[in-house]
Amino acid sequence: MKRITINTIITCLSLAFFYSCDLDKYPYSSIEQSQAFQTVTDATTLNNALYSAMRGRVYGIYAISPDIQTDLYHATIDFGNRRGSVYRWDFIDSDYDIRDVWQGYYSALSNVNNFLDNIDKITGKNDEEKTTLANLKGEAYFFRAFFHEKLVKRYAKDYEPASAASDPGIPLVLHFELNGQPARATVEEVYTQILSDLKDAKALIKTEGKAGSERLTKDCIAALEAIVYLDLHRYGDAVTAANSLINSGTYPLVDTQAKLLDVWAKDANDESILMLYATSTELGNANSIFLQYSTATGKYTPDFVPEQWLINLYDDSDFRKKVYFAELPVNFSGMTGNLEMTLFNKFPGNPALYTGTSNYQHKPKVFRIAEAHLIKAEALAWDNKDAEALAALNVLRKAHGGLPELANVSGDALKNEIKNERIRELVGEGTRLSDLKRWKQEVTRGNAQNVSIINEAGSLLNKPITDAKFVWAIPSRDMTTNPNLVQNPGWE
Repeated sequence: MKRITINTIITCLSLAFFYSCDLDKYPYSSIEQSQAFQTVTDATTLNNALYSAMRGRVYGIYAISPDIQTDLYHATIDFGNRRGSVYRWDFIDSDYDIRDVWQGYYSALSNVNNFLDNIDKITGKNDEEKTTLANLKGEAYFFRAFFHEKLVKRYAKDYEPASAASDPGIPLVLHFELNGQPARATVEEVYTQILSDLKDAKALIKTEGKAGSERLTKDCIAALEAIVYLDLHRYGDAVTAANSLINSGTYPLVDTQAKLLDVWAKDANDESILMLYATSTELGNANSIFLQYSTATGKYTPDFVPEQWLINLYDDSDFRKKVYFAELPVNFSGMTGNLEMTLFNKFPGNPALYTGTSNYQHKPKVFRIAEAHLIKAEALAWDNKDAEALAALNVLRKAHGGLPELANVSGDALKNEIKNERIRELVGEGTRLSDLKRWKQEVTRGNAQNVSIINEAGSLLNKPITDAKFVWAIPSRDMTTNPNLVQNPGWE
């Protein structure tokens, strides 16, 4: 009999369907394929593995690499070339960032499709079991939409209404196929499938939203819909989805520095539409490269530090400047004396998840209400509804920044304020590269905090939006093994 284990290879991708951990949260060991889909308990156990897959693909390389490629940070002299090729824009189609992100999302999709292909084999014995099975199936549809959306953002052109029907997207993987060799669907086809899966998820998931939910809810669907509709330039639909979250009252914005600090440092439930489960023994990816404390020296040696323009983007009274950044002692090769620098401190590590000292682990915040406010403001501004867009922007500025309301701002000036607010709020969460693609903006690195600790290579980089590497390459291994794939322009 065929066994599905962590070592199964799916189209040259590692299939990570089963994990060894707490049975109450995740599957314990491998299961015979013929026995894997027999009971509701089986389905629940396998569904937990899908959550584990999502948790392993939020933060870490999935968020860090796209941000490092942009204009937010400078590499330090001791960064050890970690993320170096992406940072310098000299990465190639076999680079491990490109390969591992692609592999990670597609291996997760293999698990999702295996679940969807087999879930209907289980027949609920009563109404309660049937409801559970329907909800689990709806969650799988959501996961499929989620991973496809991540892939099309990274490996295809930004959605353009005039060309999306012909622009190459990504391979759509909708069934579990051991030796499948799918061609690339168009960008239009990919987004059509994403919306179809979200529609199916919406029909099946009945769980009401709550702040800090560790499971998918109806509000998670709205959160992803808002993101997708913004990508599609469907601004009215984006506002409707965002408003369904904002107006529900379930996720009020925190409005003090102390509460915002608790959201990030202690994983407080406030504002999180979906915040995935984690414990000190069951962790996901960490964003550790921005701090890296040494107990031997009592100082920090980060791989990357914020650029000066990013720090200057925050008013000194902005709550976020004090929560997301910190003046900390640093130590670098050849350095003598004491030096403090402004380090990125949005992910200091939740003390409840420490294993000894901080491991920089947090419960991944997949969807936050702050992003819904930003989507609403952007969609309204790009839809030429400036007064409403400004009002939406001011709500977030006042709550998270403690800042006065802006007045008499419209047109391009308003759009720039919204862009800046998105940087201030979402910095470090892996959105910057996609935002620049959507806005058709170049990458221009600015002045360093301290040139003596900065690696010069790439520090003054400038890349126009026409540069091919805004869109990542299909990994070379997949190009070799799948003759139906066509490479992105500029990577041939």
